[in-house]
Amino acid sequence: MATPDFSELALKQTLASNLESIGYTRMTPIQALSLGPILDGQDVIGQAMTGSGKTAAFGLGLLQALTVKRFRIQSLVLCPTRELADQVAKEIRRLGRAIHNIKVLTLCGGVPFGPQKGSLEHGAHIIVGTPGRIEEHLRKGNLRVNEISMLVLDEADRMLDMGFTEVIEQIVGKLPTERQTLLFSATFPEDIESLAMRVTNNPSRVTADEQHDAGSIRQLVYEIPSKDARLTMLIDVLLFHQPVSTLVFCNTRQMTEEVASGLISRGFAAMALHGEFAQKDRDSRLLRFANGSTSVLVATDVASRGLDIESLDLVVNYHLPRDPEVYTHRIGRTGRAGSQGIACSLCLPQDRHRVEQLTDLTAQTIEHMERPVGMDRRQPLDPQWVTLQIDGGRKQKIRPGDLLGALTREGGIEGDQVGRINILDLTAYVAVDRSVSRTALNVLQKNKIKGRSFKTRRVNNTA
Repeated sequence: MATPDFSELALKQTLASNLESIGYTRMTPIQALSLGPILDGQDVIGQAMTGSGKTAAFGLGLLQALTVKRFRIQSLVLCPTRELADQVAKEIRRLGRAIHNIKVLTLCGGVPFGPQKGSLEHGAHIIVGTPGRIEEHLRKGNLRVNEISMLVLDEADRMLDMGFTEVIEQIVGKLPTERQTLLFSATFPEDIESLAMRVTNNPSRVTADEQHDAGSIRQLVYEIPSKDARLTMLIDVLLFHQPVSTLVFCNTRQMTEEVASGLISRGFAAMALHGEFAQKDRDSRLLRFANGSTSVLVATDVASRGLDIESLDLVVNYHLPRDPEVYTHRIGRTGRAGSQGIACSLCLPQDRHRVEQLTDLTAQTIEHMERPVGMDRRQPLDPQWVTLQIDGGRKQKIRPGDLLGALTREGGIEGDQVGRINILDLTAYVAVDRSVSRTALNVLQKNKIKGRSFKTRRVNNTA
């Protein structure tokens, strides 16, 4: 379906002319859906993937509302990483280049604090930054937000993944209640929905892409000759498809541990998850799977509740579920956010009639596959991320920005090499790219955080 042209919007002439000069003619779907309510001054909750054009959507909105002659901070944009904040600021400057004397300032961790304070003393119209550094400037009285009329939360799910929920709420609590709030997120798990409802007022909801449809899941069946062949077939399937993240469903607690142990012995980064784990262990295992440092999670149906991993590549039914309706729930964990997912089931010959029932239930073709050959020559993929555990958390006043700042400032690690940060009461976890894991561990072990030294260790996968 064709989207409308930017010329149909009631934009300021300077903005409209500049859009034409930089080659912006037809809107992307998220722009077409969101710009109307944004320009009308409504709060907006938008679902859109990275690269969908959402930056131009909220950028045009805040530039349209900007009064240049009033040299006060009028808009605040929060981003999860320094790299994204820099990109957003650059795009806003490009969209607003025809507006004279506009000042866009970035405030992010990983760079010296003093020069940012000096820049704030000279004033700005628009602030783009990361939550940790914005909160720090607010706390120290450097950032005045009493005249902000627009707040943008960009890639909100990523910010919450990194552990910034409390920091964001602290920032929002200091902003004027009479403001326009725009929240954009690629996914909408419960924590994002909850945050969106707390920070917006009667928002207009727009979704640019279909979140999930059954056709995005390729359903496969691998027949095994006997029960003893299940684990070997699972290993062959994983080596053949080479997924980054896999959720394996077993029907019993004991079987999850046996399967996870078998995968670990073959070199996979795997863990079991079942209802007998203490909450602390459960949380630790879930966050390591969510942050990508564990590739395979072997779980029971009950234990997997509340798990929301948007980039799940593969779901495996190690056993077919007893209830056919559970099957649709299991396979629905993959193929989300416009991506293609794969759901595999391992079946005995006597299970063929159950597979036929599932075909009727899902109204989708289930392909019958031969066992992959030559897999003994392949090795499991190493996860991109490694989890580091710090023996300090909320009660020690550790914030995500402290860890991110230490890694980027002291270690010279790029922001996109730091993954999810989870801050618990007495413990913190940070995912770092495998290529810099030794450097990151050394930095956190040798440098103080909040004036204190904390024990830091690499977390390894166990069954």
